[in-house]
Amino acid sequence: MTRKLYTTITLLFSLAFTPVAFAKDTFNVCWSIYVGWMPWGYAEDSGIIDKWADKYGIDINVVQINDYIESINQYTAGQYDACAMTNMDALTIPAAGGVDSTALIVGDFSNGNDGIVLKGKDKLEDIKGQKVNLVELSVSHYMLARALETVGMTERDLTVVNTSDADMVSAYTSDDVTAVATWNPLLSEIKAMPDSHLVFDSSKIPGEIIDLMVVNTDVLKENPKLGKALTGAWYEIMSKMQGDGDEAIKIRKALADASGTDLAGYDSQLDSTRMFYDPAKAVDFVNGTELKETMQKVAEFSFEHGLLGEGAPDATFIGVETPAGTYGNSGNTQLRFTPDYMKMAADGDL
Repeated sequence: MTRKLYTTITLLFSLAFTPVAFAKDTFNVCWSIYVGWMPWGYAEDSGIIDKWADKYGIDINVVQINDYIESINQYTAGQYDACAMTNMDALTIPAAGGVDSTALIVGDFSNGNDGIVLKGKDKLEDIKGQKVNLVELSVSHYMLARALETVGMTERDLTVVNTSDADMVSAYTSDDVTAVATWNPLLSEIKAMPDSHLVFDSSKIPGEIIDLMVVNTDVLKENPKLGKALTGAWYEIMSKMQGDGDEAIKIRKALADASGTDLAGYDSQLDSTRMFYDPAKAVDFVNGTELKETMQKVAEFSFEHGLLGEGAPDATFIGVETPAGTYGNSGNTQLRFTPDYMKMAADGDL
């Protein structure tokens, strides 16, 4: 099933299931396996999320969903109040589906954690004429398009094969799959297979693939305690998982186990992720002018691939609000980047 069909379905679901915006005390949050989102599972397992929820007198259920796109679809359909997703997917699924969403936490950007691997070939130019397995119309697809630009090619020079992230590794083991674009930890597994060559990665486009915790805007406005609890829990883990101390190593080992690798493997993935351990650095990133420029690139790619909805006349159809200004139609703002809660963390006000 393609992303476009997923978006059509979530549009229908969102009419019936989008969370009603009123004060409440129980919230549901979802995430999927990715190096930068593993701390959400640890937050649940360690009791850290419960500690922060208790502080604000609320309950937060943190749920892992194995299929990344399905997790966003369920958020868009109103089954979850918040969900871990990338900047592009936040724009093309909930925002395009009419679900006003806020990037509460900018956790990191991919700095090599997303990549293109060829089997039996070692140059990006060798991808010409091949079938490329990826999660269609995801950040992997965006990265592929940006990679092709660097060698004077376009998507017309190859064939995209839509493949769920849950099936990516098993698909690559078959003889007829010779090229994939994916993210860690899948990328690390695939790179380790015989005669596999990384020919492009996201370090060539730093700051463009951004990993977020996204919250329904109306829910957040009516329930700021949810934003405070999630942000407080996140940065408690960030402060504890850095370095070589016993506690930091223990936490990263737990994250490694949960993602199907060992400590060295997980640390290797962290090395290719620009984690914002310090909330002040995340605030600076969100306040910078580059974020608005990045979202313009993402919106243009999304429009060219029909991801902003059938009625979208151009890439500016959906407004994306950032501190540096809004890209697109401010009268149809559906995605918002706010530094507010991260600044509270930086200032010690949570």
